[in-house]
Amino acid sequence: QVQLVESGGGLVQAGGSLRVSCAASGILFSIYTMAWYRQAPGKQRELVAAITSGGSTNYVDSAKGRFAISRDNAKNTVYLQMNSLKPEDTAVYYCHAWVEIPTTQKDITYWGQGTQVTVSS
Repeated sequence: QVQLVESGGGLVQAGGSLRVSCAASGILFSIYTMAWYRQAPGKQRELVAAITSGGSTNYVDSAKGRFAISRDNAKNTVYLQMNSLKPEDTAVYYCHAWVEIPTTQKDITYWGQGTQVTVSS
């Protein structure tokens, strides 16, 4: 059974820092691209940061310079370090795993249940 379990969310003041974690089980973690998405009330879910199996990263513009995604394949865990947090970062943060099946046009994706991050002004 595949599970992505997020932790580390909470309430923080603007300008503060928070690290959220996602522990994966039931998948060959090292081959998956891992990502963090977020969804604020009344808004669409958006990609915040992603890290490939090879360690390449990309970020949404609003997160560049403030957030850092990393992974520990030995622990099957992906992290999102969030610094200089702003009230507009308030959202439910979801962990996402994705891998493309070679020689097909199919892929496999999994989602975590989400963790709430609230930034007070």
